[in-house]
Amino acid sequence: MSRRPNGEGSIYPYRNGWAAHVWITTPTGRRQRKSVYGKTREEVHTKWLRLHQQARRGPVAPVSPRLRDFLRRWLRETVKPNLSPTTAKNYEMFARLYIVPDLGNRPLDKLMVRDVQVWVNALRTRCQCCAQGKDAVRPVPLCCAIGNCCHEVASDWTIHQAWRVLRGALTQAMREELIFRNVAALVRVPMPRRKKQPVWTVEEARRFLESARVDNDPLYAAYVLLLTLGLRRGELLGLAWEDVDLERGEALIAWQVQRVDGQLMRRHTKTPSSDAPLPLPDLAVRALERHRIEEDRRRLAAGEMWGDCGLVLTTRHGDPVDPRNFHRDFKLRAVKAGVPVIPVHATRRTCASLLVALEVHPRVAMAVLRHSRIALTMEVYSQVSSQSTRDALHQLGVRLTGGA
Repeated sequence: MSRRPNGEGSIYPYRNGWAAHVWITTPTGRRQRKSVYGKTREEVHTKWLRLHQQARRGPVAPVSPRLRDFLRRWLRETVKPNLSPTTAKNYEMFARLYIVPDLGNRPLDKLMVRDVQVWVNALRTRCQCCAQGKDAVRPVPLCCAIGNCCHEVASDWTIHQAWRVLRGALTQAMREELIFRNVAALVRVPMPRRKKQPVWTVEEARRFLESARVDNDPLYAAYVLLLTLGLRRGELLGLAWEDVDLERGEALIAWQVQRVDGQLMRRHTKTPSSDAPLPLPDLAVRALERHRIEEDRRRLAAGEMWGDCGLVLTTRHGDPVDPRNFHRDFKLRAVKAGVPVIPVHATRRTCASLLVALEVHPRVAMAVLRHSRIALTMEVYSQVSSQSTRDALHQLGVRLTGGA
């Protein structure tokens, strides 16, 4: 029988193949053996060398968990306690629908770069309607469930977000010393190109506000705050009367309303930079004064049914406004005003364009828009508008601050 090479005494025949063991130190500090197996001696030798490298780098987990089990624990112990409820919900959705079906059964220490690359490539071509059974749960199937595939492939943004979730989970696995490298970080997934958001012109913004004012729209004050302060939808719906000082003309933007798991939640804004008092333009002060008078009338009409949640924007019974209902009313108002229907969030870009044309310093604009980084503000400032638009924005600025 041939002699084994020096240093390989722990590689030996085992059943129908070969086996080897390495002495490791577990994350708990315990010293024990860990074995690897394979059909050929060369295969086991490669695994044995890799395990030796891991043992030299630091502690090694004796048994590697499967990716699905680690993702479940990571979401429960790391993501939910430290991120916002909506972000945690998105992470869970990407893990459940896009990562676990393909990679969930893989042990963490056996997940390879090629596995992640094949997974990313498959997401680009696979019909998600078929994979997730979307058509099968419809009362009347329309496409994939009846053999007529709709080829609903994941968008570049969805693929990028799913990859980011996997990369974040494997980063945590490295911190816990369950793996020694992040194979997802070694796969190149290009950043999807951002779609250019539609933005209202100044004339369209004026027509929108004028339409709401003439029709006595109960959300007129909300629309004014959107366009003059660039508030996000959640920040607008989370604004309370106790955070508004009409005499001093200030509003503290520190809360937001979001829908999570079917429930409306009022929570602090995402970043501390968002918690800032903002000066209210005269147009906004007058709109809020008018809105408070209208709210008092509705409170008397509702009587004991009044919810009294303390928020500026409420339903006719004093309850918080659902973000989806607000978005629907916003689109209906745009149609009535005869202006392009844009997402609520796009009104921030209109507000930013106004600040650009008024030659407001970027640091001041950053405070108004409550950006977490100056680079976000400078991205807006780098988009120079045409001279005609700049002139129109100057006129709107005079009207908003004058008394039109």
